[in-house]
Amino acid sequence: MKGSGPLADVRVLELAGIGPAPFCGMLLADLGADVLRIERPEVTDLGIEIERKYDLLNRGKRSLGVDLKKPKGVELVLKLAASADVLIEGFRPGVTERLGLGPDVCLERNPNLVYGRMTGWGQQGPLASAAGHDINYIALTGALNAIGPKGQPPFAPLNLVGDFGGGAMYLAVGVLAAILTARAGNGGQVVDAAMVDGASHLMTLFYGLQQMGSWKDERGVNVLDGGAYYYGVYETSDKKFVAVGAVEKRFQRDLLTRLEIDGAGLTEDRVREIVAETFRTKTREEWRSILEGTDVCFAPVLSLSEAPSHPHNRSRDIFVEVDGVTQPAPAPRFSRTPGQIRSSAPEMGGGGSHAVSDWLGADVTTSLDDLAKQNIVFTQ
Repeated sequence: MKGSGPLADVRVLELAGIGPAPFCGMLLADLGADVLRIERPEVTDLGIEIERKYDLLNRGKRSLGVDLKKPKGVELVLKLAASADVLIEGFRPGVTERLGLGPDVCLERNPNLVYGRMTGWGQQGPLASAAGHDINYIALTGALNAIGPKGQPPFAPLNLVGDFGGGAMYLAVGVLAAILTARAGNGGQVVDAAMVDGASHLMTLFYGLQQMGSWKDERGVNVLDGGAYYYGVYETSDKKFVAVGAVEKRFQRDLLTRLEIDGAGLTEDRVREIVAETFRTKTREEWRSILEGTDVCFAPVLSLSEAPSHPHNRSRDIFVEVDGVTQPAPAPRFSRTPGQIRSSAPEMGGGGSHAVSDWLGADVTTSLDDLAKQNIVFTQ
């Protein structure tokens, strides 16, 4: 399943899980990698059945159902790992070792393999084996405490900071860096990507600011957390919202000028009140016509339903439609080797037999058929 992106010659074996590991696999597939997802037939990702075309984190991949409780199933995965450039998994520490698919075994089969591990707490530490989700990991980093309005509890920023920002993206960067090392002749290695590590790393700027006295350990009172009148969200007359981010002084002056506000001699709190009152005098679309594209750093706050229709998003094809499903296009963009969404998420086992043939050779077809008859392998 040859892709057209910059990773078109990269083979990725993904042991199916939830959240950040499949997001990382999707990112690599979008960029051209041949991603083969090993699924366990008895497991569903989120405890609910998702129609495959809406399972966007698995778009562009191929699937092979394998019973990993049976030695022949494990052996097949080890053979695939021997032909892969990358293996990614998102289990708790020790799980792949118990399955017989740990890094030592896989690297013995393939010394150039990049073995990517995605966890919340990391491979070691007091919490390593504890259950958790995005909100728990970012709580430990200082990130969650910093997000929310003044005087109110912190609120969860979806699962963008832990799962996807601090998890999947760091796993992807680590995997790509390790591929460069392996292809330079220095062998494969394990990439230990933990969400608690990545989310902490995302907070680097704020730790520096806090220790120099320019950032308070209090929500809603700092420059970038909604504490400044020129960097925040305001309600409009039609009960919608707009966002302004006029951090630079000249942009702040432009904002007040266009809002026809004289802030001379007024406190920051009073300026904020007047700005809020002003924004409530017009609809979101009216403010768009006045402020969008100016140096006040303005944008309407759009919903998931609205975002694909915005003229800027349309002009850049930021959203595309695949099998009737609107979804974000691959990112980033490449001038010579653009990424693409090759297909919707496959059904269980979809494309698996072809993937095995591509990776291991056509002579494995008979043995794969035998494994299918024994309910060890599930393909379509």
